[in-house]
Amino acid sequence: MQLVVARIGRAHGLRGEVTVEVRTDEPELRLGPGAVLTTEPASTGPLTIETGRVHSGRLLLRFAGVTDRTGADALRNTLLIAEIDPEELPDGDDEYYDHQLMDLDVVTEDGTEIGRITEISHLPSQDLFIVERPDGTEVMIPFVEEIVVEIDLQEQKAVIAPPPGLIDDRADVASDRDEP
Repeated sequence: MQLVVARIGRAHGLRGEVTVEVRTDEPELRLGPGAVLTTEPASTGPLTIETGRVHSGRLLLRFAGVTDRTGADALRNTLLIAEIDPEELPDGDDEYYDHQLMDLDVVTEDGTEIGRITEISHLPSQDLFIVERPDGTEVMIPFVEEIVVEIDLQEQKAVIAPPPGLIDDRADVASDRDEP
């Protein structure tokens, strides 16, 4: 099984280091020196991590064969993918890997369809589901238990209890404010 563990950001300095957006709870295990990672797009990899360090709160990596800023810039936005043993899946009932949540249908508790999870954004305070609605617009839903009340992997759906204004159309919210 494959797991996206990071996304490469900007080049850092002149010697081939890159910033990395970590997408794993175990960066020391998955992103340590010597780790060989496949990539998306596949044409940029596989990449072998040569060194890693934290600088100003960001993880910096250098890959074998990437020795200058030009080479580092060419890797920007590349996803780093690790092979994992299926037995390494999360133990807790409320712990999920991103790939388990991607493409889940999002519905309210009463069954109203909201859309489909197309991206998961990992922020310092919480994770966000980026949900594409049937009309092509997007809505962001905080992945907190007060709002996301159930994840049903068998049924491929996430059930939410959104507070007022979270998923309402702008026009509906504006008209509600105009009424006495």
